[in-house]
Amino acid sequence: MSKITLTVNGKSVSADVEDRTLLVYFLRGQRALTGTHIGGDTSQCGACMVHIDGKAVKSCTMFAAQADGSSVTTIEGLARDGKLHPVQEAFREHHGLQCGFCTPGMIMTAVDMIARGAATSRDAIRHELEGNICRCTGYHNIVSAIEAAAQQAGASKAAAE
Repeated sequence: MSKITLTVNGKSVSADVEDRTLLVYFLRGQRALTGTHIGGDTSQCGACMVHIDGKAVKSCTMFAAQADGSSVTTIEGLARDGKLHPVQEAFREHHGLQCGFCTPGMIMTAVDMIARGAATSRDAIRHELEGNICRCTGYHNIVSAIEAAAQQAGASKAAAE
C-alpha cells in the first residue's frame, strides 16, 4: 500500500492505494468520477483520458501512485460554475457524440490539443485523435466540434490581446 496525495479537479485528495492500482480505477472506484471510462485497459481507445499537470494522459497506462503530487483533471472538472467548458459546448452544438462512451476522452484530448495549438486543420485534428477510438461515428462531427472550439479559442485569445 502507498499513501498518495494529489489534487483532483481542484481539490486535495489523500488516499491509501495498492501499488498496482491503475489511476483509472482509483478515479472511478475511490473518487466516484465515472466520466473517466474504462475501454479495456489496453491504452488503445482513449476513453480513460485525463489531464495530469495539464497534459492529456491515458489513465489506464499509469498507476495511481505515479500521480502522487500531481494535479489531475477529469471530464467532471472541466465545467465551471454550472457552465460547460467551451469544448464541451462545441461537442453539444455540433453533435460530436453518439453513444457517448468515447466522448469524455475525446473532449479531454481536444482540450489538450487546442491548448498546445495543435488543432490547426481538420487533418491535424484527425491526426491528433489517432489515440482515441469512436465505434459509433465517422468522426466528422467530432472533428467539426474540435475545429469550432479551436476557432473560438483563437478568437478569444486574439480579443484578449
